[in-house]
Amino acid sequence: MSIQSPPRLLELAGRRLLSNKSMAVLILEDLPIELFPPLFVEAFSRGHTEVLKKMVQAWPFTCLPLGALMKKPQLEMLRVALDGLDMLLAQQDRPRRWKLQVLDLRMVPRNFWRKWSGDMVDACSPEDIKKNRTLKLGPAMTAKLPLKIFIDLCLTEGPLDEFLTVLFLWVTQRRDRLHLCCNRLKIFGKPTGHTRKVLRLLQLDFVKKVEVHCTWVPSTLAAYAPFLGQMRNLRKLLVSQVRMPTHTSPEKQEWLLSQLSFQFLRMDCLRKFCVDGVLLLEGHLEQVLRNLKTPLETLSITNCPLSDSDWNYLSRCPNTSQLRHLDLRYIKLTNFSPEPLKILLETVASTLNRLDLEACGIADSQLQAILPALSRCSKLRTFCFCRNRISMSVLRDLLCHTARLSQLSIELYPAPLESYDAQGAIHLERCSLLCAELIALLKDFRQPKVLIFDTVPCPQCGHMFIYNQEWDFGFMNI
Repeated sequence: MSIQSPPRLLELAGRRLLSNKSMAVLILEDLPIELFPPLFVEAFSRGHTEVLKKMVQAWPFTCLPLGALMKKPQLEMLRVALDGLDMLLAQQDRPRRWKLQVLDLRMVPRNFWRKWSGDMVDACSPEDIKKNRTLKLGPAMTAKLPLKIFIDLCLTEGPLDEFLTVLFLWVTQRRDRLHLCCNRLKIFGKPTGHTRKVLRLLQLDFVKKVEVHCTWVPSTLAAYAPFLGQMRNLRKLLVSQVRMPTHTSPEKQEWLLSQLSFQFLRMDCLRKFCVDGVLLLEGHLEQVLRNLKTPLETLSITNCPLSDSDWNYLSRCPNTSQLRHLDLRYIKLTNFSPEPLKILLETVASTLNRLDLEACGIADSQLQAILPALSRCSKLRTFCFCRNRISMSVLRDLLCHTARLSQLSIELYPAPLESYDAQGAIHLERCSLLCAELIALLKDFRQPKVLIFDTVPCPQCGHMFIYNQEWDFGFMNI
């Protein structure tokens, strides 16, 4: 039988105060600042909406992270916060301690409530209180600043839910007094009428991450490209599944790509560029990357056909010289020279910490050509090379080279070609012996943390051979 901890004195005081709502509202102006967060949490959890409205108006911090208290969008609480803001914006004389500048509706864990609520509130020092006040602006100065509302958005083909509908209507009617800001924007499915309206409503220079997961024709992408150009602080851009209609002329393709790549000239902060299944990219990689203004930390090109010119440009692109993450999954390199990849690995040897070459069709001779460059990537921590058809002898060479990489902790390799029978099916006993031999070889140099040998394709089961330093190795179904 578990014994519940008795309520803390602060919780009891909060409940007592909330039991008399009229008194709670009257004393907010004189309530000690350290009591605001725990009292707000108590009022929120018990649904004291009138008290919450008044607390929003008297909030003594620059940010109210309301979204962190919601496990899912709560329309009633949104209405309460917006009503409180309306009352605040309508006042001629602002509350004495009013400092609220940001209503944060993002539903992510926030340190603010953990610090001010529960057991930690007793340990807060006067210095902590001052730190959470952040900007020391008086009501007159604060009133001149536009109120900011932060939210992370995921837009789909379907209609907006009621939470977003209410929020966007409220913001639209008060655009002269506040800014709607979004750090992370995801778009799934074809854009609709409300997609464009939402983008026009946002302060786009606050957007830091954009992901587009949908089958767009290039003309649609070109139509939305100017919105990207307004995202001057964008740090990550992911675009997937852009298909090219068969009747599109080369001239039209050039124009469509120029509409997208031109926007990069306006992005001063882009560090991560990811494309997946973008067929338009073939033969135009240089046109896309040459307009980047800053060196990339992450370059991910997956499931895209590339031309010889694209492949050769990667090794001499000035914006790929400081990569920390290179992802080329499912890029067929079987017929390409390994020289560009070798040059690129030599260039990023001092910065690269993750390399993904899964299912690239790399053959023995190509792998042997890049091994010296790979062994110089001293900061590499994760290396994925599974689903490539490599012989046992070359895998031995590969592991001998990666064994020199002291920071490498997660490794994924293909099962040796000798593990398969004549019909292409995996021979589990043979695979077990070969992989155990490779693990023993590697352990002569260092202790791997996680080592995985894939056994795909296996038409019967589909297994992975996994070694982990905390438990013995064996087979696992996937």
